Amino acid sequence: MGKTRNQHNIIITGATGMVGEGVLMQCLNSLEIDHILVINRKPCGYAHPKLKEIIHADFFDFSAIENQLSGYTACFFCLGISSIGVDQETYYKMTYTLTMHVAQTLSKLNSDMTFCYVSGGGTNEHGRLKWAQVKGKTEKDLMKLPFEQVFNFRPGFIKPLPAQKYAHQFYKYINWLFPIGRAVYPNGFCTVAELAQAMINTLNHQNERRTLEGKDIIALAKE
Repeated sequence: MGKTRNQHNIIITGATGMVGEGVLMQCLNSLEIDHILVINRKPCGYAHPKLKEIIHADFFDFSAIENQLSGYTACFFCLGISSIGVDQETYYKMTYTLTMHVAQTLSKLNSDMTFCYVSGGGTNEHGRLKWAQVKGKTEKDLMKLPFEQVFNFRPGFIKPLPAQKYAHQFYKYINWLFPIGRAVYPNGFCTVAELAQAMINTLNHQNERRTLEGKDIIALAKE
């Protein structure tokens, strides 16, 4: 730990989802982040002097945009799909195969990069649930890539920021549960601001590979 202040240019994926949007908002407001590249299949709807956006349809083939992906110190990977209503083959492809392709491409272009992967609470490669197994395998194989650092984040319930456009509507009706859940089971409840700030704070670390549960995320956000 204890890096001197460097210029932090980061890549964010999944900015049109609830978690990715919240991370983007926090990074836009952070003095620690100098430039942000968002890679999306559709426009995220945000404009800011330090924000650049690339619209790219095929996340399994970055060859057309590879020349724009070097010179970054971190990737905050917030892209993912729910396992609900999705067959196992599709879920594996969109979770493991896609994530690993993006990560392998970025590790080749940015050897000093910090890669932050949003996994999920309950992830376990050897667990009974298929989604947990796939997430666990993704976490394990990300750790093997030649990044400077890899952090696997396992949040549970995530409370969005009030101004978010892409938060699920049902959060409006269940956010009142958050303080109760946080008090009873703090490991399973964090805010998207805490998650984003924890990611930002990884940039002050060196040569770490960690898996972060809920309490770890909250603690890292407070550094």
